[in-house]
Amino acid sequence: MTSPLRVLRVLGERPFAEAGEPALAVSDEECGLLAVAGEPGFAQNATVAVYDTGDLGCLAVLRTRFPVQALAFHPTEPLLAVGTGEYDGGYFFEGELLLLDWETGAARSLIEGDLGRQVLGLTWLDGQALQVLMAPYDDYKDERTAHVEGHVAVVRRPDWHTVTPHSLTPSDLAGPRVPAPRPDGRDEARSALSALSPDWEPRHQVRAIEELPDGGLLATLHKEEDAPDRPVPGDREDGLLIRYRTTAYVERQDRLRIRRGSRDYVRQAARARRRPNQDWLAARSSKGPGTQLLFPLSWEPGQTHFPGPGAETSDGDLVYVGTVYDGRGLQPGGSFVVRRAAADGAPRWIFWTDHVATDLDTAADTAFVTYRNGELLALDLYDGTLRWRHQVTAAGIPAVPTALTATEPGHLLIGTSDGRILDCTVV
Repeated sequence: MTSPLRVLRVLGERPFAEAGEPALAVSDEECGLLAVAGEPGFAQNATVAVYDTGDLGCLAVLRTRFPVQALAFHPTEPLLAVGTGEYDGGYFFEGELLLLDWETGAARSLIEGDLGRQVLGLTWLDGQALQVLMAPYDDYKDERTAHVEGHVAVVRRPDWHTVTPHSLTPSDLAGPRVPAPRPDGRDEARSALSALSPDWEPRHQVRAIEELPDGGLLATLHKEEDAPDRPVPGDREDGLLIRYRTTAYVERQDRLRIRRGSRDYVRQAARARRRPNQDWLAARSSKGPGTQLLFPLSWEPGQTHFPGPGAETSDGDLVYVGTVYDGRGLQPGGSFVVRRAAADGAPRWIFWTDHVATDLDTAADTAFVTYRNGELLALDLYDGTLRWRHQVTAAGIPAVPTALTATEPGHLLIGTSDGRILDCTVV
C-alpha cells in the first residue's frame, strides 16, 4: 500500500532535536560520533540518538521503555550498547540492555525475562567482552545498600552482531557485589552539546498546530506542570513565521477535544434510573450550566471506553479516537477510531488498531490519524476503510507524531515529540 504523503520541509529544525532534553552523552572521538540520551518525555519513553560530530547529522534513533543510564560504543563495530532501567518504587530494579546498530537503526533487547535488570554502567573491554554494572534484582531486605551497590559481570560473545534477543541469562550476568554510584550526567551532556553547537535548544512535543490568518503557524508546546514559564523564540523559515507558546496541556477529564464542534462535548457520569451506570457523552449548553445527555461512550455493554481527540463532520456525526480499558493495560486491538451517528451514537464504522492514537483531523472525505508508534493512517471518512499508512520520518529518521492539522485539501501539518513540524502534502 503505497503512501502518497510527501514531506516538503521540516520546520523548527535545530541540532540534536531528536534527543530532546539531554540526560547523558558519550562520544567516540576516533570515529567522530556522539550518542545522546534524552530524558523520558512523550509517553514516558526515553530517546537515544547517534550523531556525526562533523555535520551533526542524525544517524539513528532508539526509543526505550526506561530511562537511559549508560551508553558505550563498540570499539570496532557500528554498535552502541545502551543500558536502561529504574526502581519500580516497590521492590524491583527493572531495565534492559539494548544493542543498537547505528548504521541500520536495528536494535535488540538482550536480557531474558520481563523485568530484566537495571543497567547502570557499560564498558567494552575489547571487541568481544562487555562489562555490565547492574543494580540488584530488588531491595527486599536490602534497602540500605541496594540503592548504592550493584553487581558487575563481563559478558563475552565472539560476534555481537549475531547475539539474539533475550539471550542473556542470569548466569551470564552473575558477578560480585560492588559499589555502584548513580551519577547525574545532565550537566556534562548539555556541555557536550553546547561545545558542538551553541544553537541547540531542547523542546517538548508539539501538542497542537494552527494556521494563522497571516499565513504563519502557531504551535503549542507541552510544558511540564512545575516548569517555569519562559518565552520560546519563534522560527522564520522560507518566509514562514512560526510562533510558539507553552502550556502544561492538562486537559480536563470531562471535556472532549473535538475540532469544528458545533457545541462543547463533555464526558459525564449518568446514574439516573433507566440509564446504564457508565459515562455518557453529553453536550454542554451555551445558555446555562446544564448539559444534555447524548449517548453512552461505550457502545459495547460491559466495556469502558476512553475517548480521545476527534472532529465533527458536516452532518453532525462525531469521528474520534479512543481506547478500551483493560486492567492489564492496552491490549491488542484495544485502540479504535469510530464514527458515531449524531442522532443516537450508533457506530457507523469502527477501525481497530494495537497502538494509542495521538491526534485526528478530517479533510474532505478522509480521516487522518497519528499514532504513538510513529504511523499516520488515512481512513475513508464514510466507511472507515484503510486507504494508506505511512511511517513518519523527519530528514529520513523515524519520528513520533504528536499533533496533526489538515489545513487545506492535500496539505497536512504534523507536530512531533521532539518539537518539530513537518509540512506535508498528499499527492
